[in-house]
This record gives sequence, structure tokens and C-alpha cells, in this order.
Amino acid sequence: MSTGNGSGGNRRHVYRVDKFIVPQDARETFLDRVGTTHDILRRQDGFVQDFILEQDSGPGRYNFVTLVEWESEADVENAAAQVARAHAETRFDRKAMMDRLGIVADIANYGQLASVAAQRDEHAFASNGNV
Repeated sequence: MSTGNGSGGNRRHVYRVDKFIVPQDARETFLDRVGTTHDILRRQDGFVQDFILEQDSGPGRYNFVTLVEWESEADVENAAAQVARAHAETRFDRKAMMDRLGIVADIANYGQLASVAAQRDEHAFASNGNV
């Protein structure tokens, strides 16, 4: 398991962002399952960091967002296989649970824009007195 910040080399980190609409009566079951899944993810090679976020305010439809940062696309694929294996071993059917509880998901991988990363790196360099 890695804890790097991705600043070395030319590897582009991958950000898995899952957004969920979770009915209030499904909240505890959802959070229990997300916690179990993230426990698996945190033990995988290439894992950098994760967040499980609940909406505090605003008009957005999605009341939960999870984000996991990975060192590479290959790490994402490996982690997905490990989660699928764990689900099979416990006979957990994610789609059936989501259908039963009325949970809606929007799931995708994202990458940081190169221009934004360059600006961030320039700011960090200047902030450290390296002008």
C-alpha cells in the first residue's frame, strides 16, 4: 500500500468518484457497506487516500460522495477485482442491495487536469521560498 502524493515521475493518479442518492432509511446499511468496501480498498497496492463524504448543505441531488485516489489505472483495476472477489466470497450483490434500498449511483474515474496540477506545483514551489 502506497502513501505517496503523486508528485514524482510522470504517472498520472486516478480518482474514483462515486456519487450516491441514498434514502434516509437506507443510510446506515449504505454506510456499513461503504465502510467494508473502503477497508478492502485501503489495503490494496497503489491506494493513496480516500474520503467518504456526506452532503451538509446545498441543492445537489447526491447526498453521499466517495473518492479514492490511486497511483494508476492498473491499481484501480486490481482493486476492483479484489472487491469483486470479496463480494463473491460473502455472496454480496451490490446491484440487488442498491435496487432494494432505492440507492442511485453515478460512478466514474477522473484525472486531474494537467494545467491545474502545474499551477498547484508552481504555487507549492513558490510557497516554500523557492523563487
